[in-house]
Amino acid sequence: MSIFEKLIGSLEEKREWKAMEARAKELPSEYSNAYDAIKKYMWTTSGLSEWKDIKRIFSSILELFEEGAASGKKVTDLTGENVAAFCDELVKDTNTWMDKYREKLNNKINYK
Repeated sequence: MSIFEKLIGSLEEKREWKAMEARAKELPSEYSNAYDAIKKYMWTTSGLSEWKDIKRIFSSILELFEEGAASGKKVTDLTGENVAAFCDELVKDTNTWMDKYREKLNNKINYK
């Protein structure tokens, strides 16, 4: 089971994810390749743990890329040269699985 399947549980969420993936496939190759690379980076580094955050972040990226492609811009015109920093900025205010583990540990120790 992939991390995607663990995080996105309901049938409706899976439909929404598939719709976003279909949008990504419609992008020009520069954009779809960048989206796939960003997605891989986000899954391995961001610690996203809530569907609402996943949906918001990836939908925002897709909207940005769709507008950029329509305007004839390069991906880095939108993200900047440091794409990892762009991604990190998108998740800076979201709760991650690491935050949940920290809270759980602190609660466990503080209750004793």
